[in-house]
Amino acid sequence: MSRRLKGIAMIIFGAMLWGATGPLMEWVLSNSDLTVSFMLTVRLVSAGLLLLSFLLLTKKDVFAIWKYPVWWKKLVVFGVLGMLGVQYTFVATINASNAVVATLLQFLAPIFVVMFISFSYRKWPPRYQVLGILGTLGGLFLLLTNASFETLLVSNEALLWGVAVGLTFAFYTLYPTQIMKEWGVLLVVGWGMLIGGIVLGIISRVWRSNEWSLLIDPLIASIIIAIIFFGTLAFVLFLSSMKYISPVETSVLSSMEPLTAMIISVIWLGRTLALWQIVGVIIMLVCVTWLSVEGDKDQENS
Repeated sequence: MSRRLKGIAMIIFGAMLWGATGPLMEWVLSNSDLTVSFMLTVRLVSAGLLLLSFLLLTKKDVFAIWKYPVWWKKLVVFGVLGMLGVQYTFVATINASNAVVATLLQFLAPIFVVMFISFSYRKWPPRYQVLGILGTLGGLFLLLTNASFETLLVSNEALLWGVAVGLTFAFYTLYPTQIMKEWGVLLVVGWGMLIGGIVLGIISRVWRSNEWSLLIDPLIASIIIAIIFFGTLAFVLFLSSMKYISPVETSVLSSMEPLTAMIISVIWLGRTLALWQIVGVIIMLVCVTWLSVEGDKDQENS
């Protein structure tokens, strides 16, 4: 029982830390001249180096994967399309809307996963998946419109980035399964972050940026450090929790992530949600949890 409680504590604390990074990034983007590309380059490179350094301290050979072309090619694809893809679209959604909307729009990912798998096997998804998808979309409609067909509470840009978050998160979930099983999750994620950050830095020519001087500000610098530390620690706690509790429990308890983002946004940033938006949030969380629970039952019965 103590092991299970340890796992539950890990996932709750990890989800809360990850949920906190959204409002922190929203504040930085709203109260400074830092751009999405610069902030994300610093975050990915720093977090990647932290994870790889941690593995080196535990006597892991972090460079062995680069000896095998079949694996390092997959690693590069994951780093650019998976890690950088999901991180950039997430932060861009925050920049175009807010942390709460961005955090909830990533819950579109299970829908794209279901669609991809159904298309791959050329068969309709089970009834519970159809109902879960319809429920999630219904909750999303309430979140974005407050139950009014004439009102869209976020911009078209935010909506497009939000859909991209779901798509890239689905790819991030499906693609690296094989390489993570072979080399370990932390190694793949650490290199994925570092690769994604370096690629984004090259594209944005981060070395020429005049935003480096903004990091001299103690407040901005401390919040950037908190974003890097919270995000990295959250991921380690999330992965570690799966040694002690089931994937279903992990999925259910991960709902603390959007709830944390919402609470911090309300208290710190003054964000508020209307009644039907709150109803939509609840529906989305219930439907995504249901999809996870029923999906686990499917795996047990197959």
